[in-house]
Amino acid sequence: MSQHVADDPRILIIEDEPKIARLVADYLEGSGFVTRHLDHGDAVLAWLEQAGQDGFPDLVLLDLMLPGTDGLTLCREIGQRWPRLPVIMLTARVEEVDRLLGLELGADDYICKPFSPREVVARVKAVLRRSRATLDPDTTNSSDLILDDDGWRALAGGQDLGLTAVEFQLLRVMMHAPGRIFSRDQLMDHMYRDHRIVSERTVDSHVKKLRKKIADVWPEREIVRSVYGVGYKYQPEE
Repeated sequence: MSQHVADDPRILIIEDEPKIARLVADYLEGSGFVTRHLDHGDAVLAWLEQAGQDGFPDLVLLDLMLPGTDGLTLCREIGQRWPRLPVIMLTARVEEVDRLLGLELGADDYICKPFSPREVVARVKAVLRRSRATLDPDTTNSSDLILDDDGWRALAGGQDLGLTAVEFQLLRVMMHAPGRIFSRDQLMDHMYRDHRIVSERTVDSHVKKLRKKIADVWPEREIVRSVYGVGYKYQPEE
């Protein structure tokens, strides 16, 4: 791990390719983070269990393909044991099923290789901001949209949007992949896990209600956008 400075965020990098791990660590350390590197999946859970308060990470960068315990299994275990510990998955596997499975297992973000190390730093900062705002809603400001997974709430600038369970899940799926367009079929798969038969109009109705609740708080912003003939996406403002 790099030299520790009090209050510097700590990032655990779990990556079996030394060059990638070193590159990411260099950029993170250059941005004020403290890093620790593990290169084998079997060492991760034991290391987290033994990490004290001064050494426990604020976020985990987790490679999907690892020797020993694989990244998806680790993501699930971390989510069960340390539900407040954010996880960003790193992988060269870009298939749709892997992306969605990673997010369903509790990953807070998903970055595909090859990637820019600057992008990794930006994603780490964004996830940490969301995580800290969720833990302390009083720190949110008028530009924050925060998901409280434990309470199934969405907070816009600290104000509860009053979403239904379906609306919350709909927003959660899109927020995990900003800018990505989801078809109605993909959104239905997430909204209704029992595979009931629903029409595309049902999705449109839920999106309409979701957008209205956001507009009631932020009338000048359109962060859930429709893409004609394709579907919907979450597009946060720059």
